[in-house]
Amino acid sequence: MMEQQNNNKKPQMNMPKFNMNWIYGIVIVLLITLYFTQGSEKSSVQTETSYSDFKVMVMKGYADKIVVNKYSNTLQMYVKPEHIRDVFHQGVQQTGKAPSVSVAIGSVDQVEQFVNQARDEKKFSGKFSYDNSKESEFFNSLVMNILFFAGIIFVWMFIMRRMGGGGGSGMGGGIFSVGKSKAQMYEKGGDLGITFKDVAGQAGAKQEMQEIVDFLKNPQKYTDLGGKIPKGALLVGPPGTGKTLLAKAVAGEAGVPFFSMSGSDFVEMFVGVGASRVRDLFEKAKQKAPCIIFIDEIDAVGRARSKNPAMGGNDERENTLNALLTEMDGFGTNSGIITLAATNRADMLDSALLRAGRFDRQIHVDLPDLNERKEVFMVHLKPLKLDDSVDVDFLARQTPGFSGADIANVCNEAALIAARFNREKVGKQDFLDAVDRIIGGLEKKTKVMTEAEKRSIAIHEAGHATVSWFTEFADPLVKVSIVPRGRALGAAWYLPEERVLQTKEAMLDEMCSLLGGRAAEELFIGQISTGAMNDLERTTKQAYGMVAYAGMSDKLPNLCYYNQQEYSFQKPYSETTAKLMDEEVLKMVNEQYERAKQILNDHKDGHAQLAQMLVEREVIFADDVEKIFGKRPWQSRSEELLEAQMRADAERMAEERAKELEAQGEQSSSDEVNSEE
Repeated sequence: MMEQQNNNKKPQMNMPKFNMNWIYGIVIVLLITLYFTQGSEKSSVQTETSYSDFKVMVMKGYADKIVVNKYSNTLQMYVKPEHIRDVFHQGVQQTGKAPSVSVAIGSVDQVEQFVNQARDEKKFSGKFSYDNSKESEFFNSLVMNILFFAGIIFVWMFIMRRMGGGGGSGMGGGIFSVGKSKAQMYEKGGDLGITFKDVAGQAGAKQEMQEIVDFLKNPQKYTDLGGKIPKGALLVGPPGTGKTLLAKAVAGEAGVPFFSMSGSDFVEMFVGVGASRVRDLFEKAKQKAPCIIFIDEIDAVGRARSKNPAMGGNDERENTLNALLTEMDGFGTNSGIITLAATNRADMLDSALLRAGRFDRQIHVDLPDLNERKEVFMVHLKPLKLDDSVDVDFLARQTPGFSGADIANVCNEAALIAARFNREKVGKQDFLDAVDRIIGGLEKKTKVMTEAEKRSIAIHEAGHATVSWFTEFADPLVKVSIVPRGRALGAAWYLPEERVLQTKEAMLDEMCSLLGGRAAEELFIGQISTGAMNDLERTTKQAYGMVAYAGMSDKLPNLCYYNQQEYSFQKPYSETTAKLMDEEVLKMVNEQYERAKQILNDHKDGHAQLAQMLVEREVIFADDVEKIFGKRPWQSRSEELLEAQMRADAERMAEERAKELEAQGEQSSSDEVNSEE
């Protein structure tokens, strides 16, 4: 038994896979070699000379072998190696090993007499023979020429076959099938293995997509009332929100053929290829109707057409877009074909593509809110081994503005961090470290800072924390750190409130909080540094947004200068207005800067304690700030609602858990009764 197991466990040699290209290459090399060489003797030098010179060479003892051809009345005299330079005035490397002299003769008998005479005089001792290979030489030459040209034809056909995508290519496409669609087809959408159960959150988007599934499953229900099946739906939303996943779920729910490709697959260097691929895609889809065509990142081909001919108004991309517009709603009918597309640049799409009849619906797939983030976390936490410290509600609160892809990355990073420290389960701290890693970057433990730099960073970050604590609409503080991460030397972590609308007061409080670090440097150090560069950039952008776009300026109220046109080269305001904007932005920023300095002056003792605590511990949390400053004067309404919601969710989960335990207890008791019986 042991011997059999050992035999089964013998290592297998990784032999290279057989490839017909090796055979083709060997045959081609042999054909070329045979054609150009045809024997070593024929590769040597041959010259012609007169019969009298031939006799002189023989009598001098140059002849090694003489071959007479009766059919052509010629002879070949092969020269001895030691006399090659005497006859050809070249060495063996230039003439070859068996150079010869060709001589035209009048009579074979005369040559025989001369050769016999030379033998008698001991001038020639080599071999004298006759060559009767006229027919065989002609036949060999004919065969070699036929084989050579047949090899060339074979190689040409092989190359054309590969370029045309046939046979050995294995890819189904080449230079002659470049106009064919590259869409990947799933015969049944269910083959993807994705349904609406795999899509967490996005309840509104799923509801609208569910109607498309109903159209595909039971179209007669709608057509009997005179309705028409929608031509297409456009999924719009930020990256990572699950647009592609949602389209796959539609195909999985409907169980119909699913064609998937990217907008860039239509783009090719050859003219007319994109339009040809569009036509081929819809032709294949008609044969599989009812079906779904999904075009991911459609902005690669559906961008708005240029209104200026000088800017490339008739390029290949526009021809492809025209073909797509015609196929979706042109003279032809594509009954039973629903086109789904996804993009995060809907503002750049052509208006003809967005009209009803082509994409009848625009479904917005937004970033998940708090409850939706909980659902997404529940999906991605299933394969992880978690300990009891992990709280899904807490994780959802710590990840505002995260997309589904970001949350998946958080879960994966947490598992990697736990494995790095040889933990058996993933804990709460691993998730917090993962969030910090994704937002702030990798922690730089080896970065060396002087005590003065460390204290300067601590004063800067404590300034942010102090000002945000005493401004009403600033985001609640989570923790403050002076540990370098990425390009940042320190950071203050907040829990942003998910407001639908931003008021002017809230935006000003945020600007004041951002300027708190620079204000603390000026007040408590006496000099400013480059550490506030990112804060100043964000503040300036926000101030210009408030003045130029939101109409929140005193001198330019209720005006928006936002221009959405792609091909616009002029500002929608005059130079006087631009100067006025600059003045308003400068005034707004300076006011908030003075306000931040006033707050810091009013609470300078608490700020000093906070900075000293940061120098000693490097990381402090909101509880530490609360011990110094007391409870925050303002508790936002959203925080109150969030706490109430979390308490309600906790009570609901506790009730569900109790019911599960009760059901398990009843089941176990019934099992005991059955076993006793």
